[in-house]
This record gives sequence, C-alpha cells and structure tokens, in this order.
Amino acid sequence: MRSSPFLYFLLLGIARQKGKHIGVVSISLVVLFLLSSVLFISSSLHHTISSQLESEPDFVVQRIRGGVRVDAPVEWIDKLVDIYGTKSVTPRVYGRYALSPKHEWALVVGVDFTDEQSHKGLEKLIGDTNLKQFLKSDQMIVGQGVARYLKSHFYSDSYSFMTPEGAFKKVDIFKELSDSSSLISNNMMIMPIDLAREVLGVDDESVTDIALSVPNDDEWSSIEDKIESLYYDIRVITKTDVKRIYENLYNYKGGLFLVLFLIAIVTFSLILYQRYAMVYSTERREIGLLRALGWSISDVLRLKFLETLVVVVISFVVGVAMAYIYVFVLGAPLLVDIFLGGDNLSHRIQLLPVVDLSVLSSIFLLYAVPFVASVLIPVWRVAVTDPKEAML
Repeated sequence: MRSSPFLYFLLLGIARQKGKHIGVVSISLVVLFLLSSVLFISSSLHHTISSQLESEPDFVVQRIRGGVRVDAPVEWIDKLVDIYGTKSVTPRVYGRYALSPKHEWALVVGVDFTDEQSHKGLEKLIGDTNLKQFLKSDQMIVGQGVARYLKSHFYSDSYSFMTPEGAFKKVDIFKELSDSSSLISNNMMIMPIDLAREVLGVDDESVTDIALSVPNDDEWSSIEDKIESLYYDIRVITKTDVKRIYENLYNYKGGLFLVLFLIAIVTFSLILYQRYAMVYSTERREIGLLRALGWSISDVLRLKFLETLVVVVISFVVGVAMAYIYVFVLGAPLLVDIFLGGDNLSHRIQLLPVVDLSVLSSIFLLYAVPFVASVLIPVWRVAVTDPKEAML
C-alpha cells in the first residue's frame, strides 16, 4: 500500500475527530502535568539535598536520656579524638528558638569561627562573609525565611532574644543567606558559638552534639562500634542515615502521587475501552469500508495505532513541558509545599532543573501502553468481522 493514501487517511481521521481527541488530550494533560510536576520536584529536592549533605560530617554523636536528646559533656570530645581513624572532631551548639507561640521557630546555630574545622561545613552557606567584621559585635547571619519573618514584624536590623534566664539579648543582623541555599538555611540563625550558648542556655561544659569525620570509608563500621561502646547513653548518626531519611521522605511523597497516577491511568483506560468497545456506527462503517477497499487488518490497526500514538505523544510532550515550566520557571507554587511542609516559616527555594530520563520513559510507557491497548482492542474486534456486517 502506498504511503500517500495512508498518510491522507491518518490526517483525515485526526482532523475529523478533533473534538474527541481534544477531550482525551485535555484529560491526559492534567494527569501527566501533575505527576511530572511531582517527580520534577522530588528529583530536584533529592539532588539538592544529596549535594549539600556531602559537606556534612560523617558522624554525629549525641547523648540520649529517656529517648530524648540532651546536651553532651565536653569531656566526650577527648575520648573521640583518641579513637584512631577519626578526624575533625567538632563540638556543635544549636537548637530551636520560638519566634512566636504560633509554631514559627528558627534554628539557632552556634559556630566557633576561630576553628577552621568548625565552620568548614558552612562554607557554602556563609560564602565570602567578612568574619573579622562579623565578629566585632553580637551579630548573626539569617536565612531567607527568618529574614522575611523578622521584617514582617519590624525587626529589619536586629532582634532581641529572650534567654532562658528571662533577660533580653539584642543581636544585630549582619547579612541574609542567598536563595540558592534556602532549602537548608531557610530557618537558620548562624552566630558565634558563645552567643548561641547564651541564647539557648547551654553552659560552657556542654555541647549539643559532636561532629566528626572518618576519611577512610572502610573504617566506618568499626569506628561506629567503638564510639557506641564508650558510653551507655550515646547515639551515633551517620551521614548515610541522614541521606536515607531524606530519600525515604521524598520517595514516600512522590510514591503517593505515583499510586494516584496509576489509579487515574487505569480508570482512564477503562473509560476509553468502554468508549471504543461501543464503536459508533460511522466508525464501524469506516473500518468496514476500508476493509472492503482492500485494506488488511494490519493496515487498519496500523492506521488507528498511529492516530492514537499522535494523541499520546502530543499529550506527553505538552504535559511534561508544562510541568517543567511550572516547576523550574515558576517555582511550583502550592505543590512544593507538600514536600517542604507549611507548619513553619515559608520557603522560597530555587528548584534546580533535574530531569530523570528513566523516570520519564517509565511514565510514558505506563501511560501509553494501556491507552493504546484500550483503543486497539475494540478496533481489532471490528476489523476481524466481515466488512458487510461492519457497514450495517
């Protein structure tokens, strides 16, 4: 069969039933747009978290009492330094500070800027900060979420903390962190460690936890066992544990949408199958006429397959393109809050364009295969009947 008549019938069929195709494409766009948006957000957040966690310490040592983390004594540092294979043992002081009784809180992070190892993990956040100027007085560096909250409550230049002793401590705002680091630093208030102790009520003989690194990955397991054997109330958190927590969180939320997508696709396919199983008389006569003119069953199926494939490809490409613009250009308003949560200071993050081609190809197959099957099966049932019966 020559290709020109075949192409003519293909284009004619698409144009003649454009109303039906527009309805199918519209429904497909909604489903593909939502799922692609969720997967784009999940992939971008996963990539950003993974890259930023690379600068975090390999181990974090905490003290646990009654299942709750409590301050650890400074003497633990000497014990950890003596373990062969450990490096960069750093005390840390941090904690939540309630900005208001309505669940708005900030994370106060105390850093010993005189120790290079202490603020090495924060180098990407603080960037080219002039530490000499910063340490001249009681000052802090705040994240974008904290900065917006303070400005909305008329704290544009400084903020007065209420210490555990009931006294006020005024701290000036030195600078704001960039939007590019907002995923990690949105709620942060970074200040010198002694100032953080005063704000949080941590005495000089205690630390919030202790961070350390182990250059040799093969020694992680043995060193973790040595640390845990030091004290009965010690807990060790590895960088791998932290990564796994974030991966499980984002994979769980993305998986919920994937399940909803599969349910929507199955429902949509059943509706299409029912629609084409009750083939209209005009479509039956069209198939019967083509068969009477000498078209084989495979020719009829190929025509309907290509017609359906055009609809599928257009729906997929447009749906994914809309999702890309919505997520990486517009910042995914409303939908990104599902992943970031909305019970604290608002986020305004920059989502890095990350596209997983394997995931997109899987979405295409999960969408295209049931769609095409729900169309071709009823068409095949008509094509295999006698042409005279089909045209009745």
